[in-house]
This record gives sequence, structure tokens and C-alpha cells, in this order.
Amino acid sequence: MGAQSFSMNTKPVSNETLLRQLHWRYATKKFDPTKPIVDDDWAALEQSLVLAPSSIGLQPWKFVVVTDPDTKSRLVPASWGQPQAVACSHFVVFAVRRDLGVDHVDRHVGRMAEVLAVTPDSLAKFKAMTMGNLDKAREEGRLDTWQEHQVYIALGQFMACAAMLGIDTCPMEGIEPAKFDEILGLAGTDYATVVGCAAGYRAADDKNATRKKVRFKTEDVVVRI
Repeated sequence: MGAQSFSMNTKPVSNETLLRQLHWRYATKKFDPTKPIVDDDWAALEQSLVLAPSSIGLQPWKFVVVTDPDTKSRLVPASWGQPQAVACSHFVVFAVRRDLGVDHVDRHVGRMAEVLAVTPDSLAKFKAMTMGNLDKAREEGRLDTWQEHQVYIALGQFMACAAMLGIDTCPMEGIEPAKFDEILGLAGTDYATVVGCAAGYRAADDKNATRKKVRFKTEDVVVRI
């Protein structure tokens, strides 16, 4: 799926469509297990994850997509009994790369060289700058926290893109990450569960779907300077 270009006078999505879909979305508590996400729509959502921005472009994550019914069922007890994991079409586990170091940076630089058609040596200054930032964060004890923040950027993009496709989501922090790691085979690897997100279609009788969205007034949260 390649990049598309638009003229300065062309909007790919109208203001009305954008705001309508953001008003439409909510944290879906009850999914319809009989309505799977079709392959083309899911492929687009997967690409929204791949295309998510991250600090220095490091992409310190893996996205574990769970559709196997037995595995989804095992995630429910590790989600404090919340049924979304098993009732949804696709359950995405957002895992962070812990203790980010030179091996990951080398991998990123190698991919940059491949995509940009340059030599890795030409990216030496970029690599040095990146390692300097990571080492400073590690010394200050905030490296893993910094990288976890990147995961939430991907989560937000995923939910917004799903809403634009008319697909429901429910972000879930009420989970036991260590148990998720065991179930998904992440335990003992460089990656660890941070948050989950169920995706699918709301059940017709989910009363939360018609509940009014409660937000502070614009002037209470937006400061224009």
C-alpha cells in the first residue's frame, strides 16, 4: 500500500466525517461475536499500526494480534474477567521493547538504509545521536517508561483509524501483563505486554452505545495562545 498525494485544495476526509466518527466511537463493552472484521478492513488496520509514529522513529514495539478462540478465552481470566477479549473479532496486545539498546538501533538503521537507498555508514551521526538519547534515558531510569509512551501513540492511532472504518474498539489496561506474556509466549523475550485493545463490532444491545459522550467544554481544555 503506497503513499497517496493530494493537492493543497483537496481534503481526503471532510471535517464532518472526522467529527462524526469520533463522536460515534466509544469504549465498546459488549461485542457481537458473530460479526468478524473482514480481511481487507483488518489489513488496513494492521497498516495503521505499522505506520504509527514513534520517537526517533524507533518503533519499540510488537503488536500481537489474537484471533484464535482458545487463546482469546485464556486472556479473559487475565483481564479480570472482562469478556471483550473473547467476544471481539481481533484482540491486539501492544508490547514494548524493554531495555532498548544498540541491537535495536542497528536494526532500525539497517532498515533506514534499505528504504532510503543509502549506506549505513551515512547514518552514523543519526545512530550516535539515538544511542546518546537512549543511554541518557537509561542512566536516568526512564528508558522503559519513555518507550511505553510510544506504545500509547500507536494505540491512539489504531482506535482513531478503526473509528474511521466504522469498527469498534475497547482499550484495556485492566489486564495482568505478566499473565498475558505467559499466554502469548512473550515471557523471557525482549518484549512485554503494556495494554490491549479489542476490535470488532458492538452488540445491538450494548447500552453504552447510546450513552452521551461526556467531555469538558472546549474552552476548559484547549488554550489558544
